[in-house]
Amino acid sequence: MPAPRPLTEPHPARLAPAHPRRAEILAAHGAALDAGAAGYLDPDTGLFVLTAGFLARRGTCCGRGCRHCPYYDGA
Repeated sequence: MPAPRPLTEPHPARLAPAHPRRAEILAAHGAALDAGAAGYLDPDTGLFVLTAGFLARRGTCCGRGCRHCPYYDGA
């Protein structure tokens, strides 16, 4: 079951509110969500990061610590 937060908001343990590039990361994630893309290139690391929308469509958490995991609740 997905965590009780919007797909646009990662859990703070996965993307800290104080992260220096948080706004850029969330903008890239938001653009990918709007486009229906599976992911985006992280402006901080250059790595491909899956969106919360893609992960939600999978139906379960894979347990790999995804930044935008819609199932992660901090437990």
